[in-house]
Amino acid sequence: MAWRVCLQRWTLGGLLSHTSQGKTKGFTIYTQQRCGFRKAPRKAESKKGEMEMEEAGSKQTVPSEEAAQKKGYSIQVEPPAVHITRRSFGKLLKPLVFTVGFTGCSFGTAAIWQYESLKSRVQSYFDEVRADWMEKLRPQKQGDVRKEVNQWWNSLSEGQRTVTGIIGLNALVFCLWRVPSLQRAMMKYFTSNPSSKALCLPMILSTFSHFSLFHMAANMYVLWSFSSSIVSMLGPEQFMAVYLSAGVISTFGSYVAKTASGRLGPSLGASGAIMTVLAAVCTKMPEAMLAVIFLPMFTFTAGSALKAIVAMDAAGLVLGWKFFDHAAHLGGALFGIWYVTYGHELIWKNREPLVKMWHELRTKGPGGGAAGGAGGTGTF
Repeated sequence: MAWRVCLQRWTLGGLLSHTSQGKTKGFTIYTQQRCGFRKAPRKAESKKGEMEMEEAGSKQTVPSEEAAQKKGYSIQVEPPAVHITRRSFGKLLKPLVFTVGFTGCSFGTAAIWQYESLKSRVQSYFDEVRADWMEKLRPQKQGDVRKEVNQWWNSLSEGQRTVTGIIGLNALVFCLWRVPSLQRAMMKYFTSNPSSKALCLPMILSTFSHFSLFHMAANMYVLWSFSSSIVSMLGPEQFMAVYLSAGVISTFGSYVAKTASGRLGPSLGASGAIMTVLAAVCTKMPEAMLAVIFLPMFTFTAGSALKAIVAMDAAGLVLGWKFFDHAAHLGGALFGIWYVTYGHELIWKNREPLVKMWHELRTKGPGGGAAGGAGGTGTF
């Protein structure tokens, strides 16, 4: 009898060896079962002892099959639980809505900004003339720092003046990374990571965030070099809308690629937005000649440079290179190509209803008719 009970326990323990944990009528079945040679229990004890716990809350003794049938229940072996790791694409719904909303707000704000800028130029024309006349009558100061700064500022192109604020903001965030007490907040809000609790705000803040001085210097140099071309092509207001939208769109592309591959991790930098600027200029002027700063003797066309960059980032995305966020680079480049080819016609040239709506709101107040006459000039 002892041999039979032991054999039954050994067989039942083998059947349950693939399950991590199963439950049957109020007691827990663990993977490891005890089996040893012992004397056959007396009949009075066999009905009671086989159902008792060895210790409360610890391992429990498994009853024999006959005892289980006498008690009126059966032991069922559950199949092993299969844990399938599902990539949480549903978590990207909120960043997608934020990307669409932020892009729309950026272009809407840029259209209103352009309206107000043109309106202000018309109204301040005579003020500027009077200020220039007073400046000629005022005695000139020698060695004035403010005057030297103004001369330097006026010597810059419109594009360089436009990106100066962007470069200054990147330099400020770079300095904030050096403050030890801000490290946790910087990691949470100034790096983009699809596994982070903060998903939307870092999509734009990480665009102005650099931890490495070389990384920031390289990005800002490219932005400064292409600033004159892109601003002369789009204008300062439209350029700002494209740049900010590119930062969010490229980050969303990084979110999608990281979630699809399962390689989650933080990213930061303005490379995605700058790739949009570079791609837009190279698409609009493919025959322009470019050169690398360290190798000025080697020149190549802008179209060839764009093809090489897109091919490299596509290869990096497919092969899983980890040095750069190739998904963000590729997303920014594709957005720049699309915007110059189609987006300008679809978005910017259809801003007239919004501008008219804003013009009506601006001219409803007292004395708004005169202001509206100065600035309400239809489509810009």
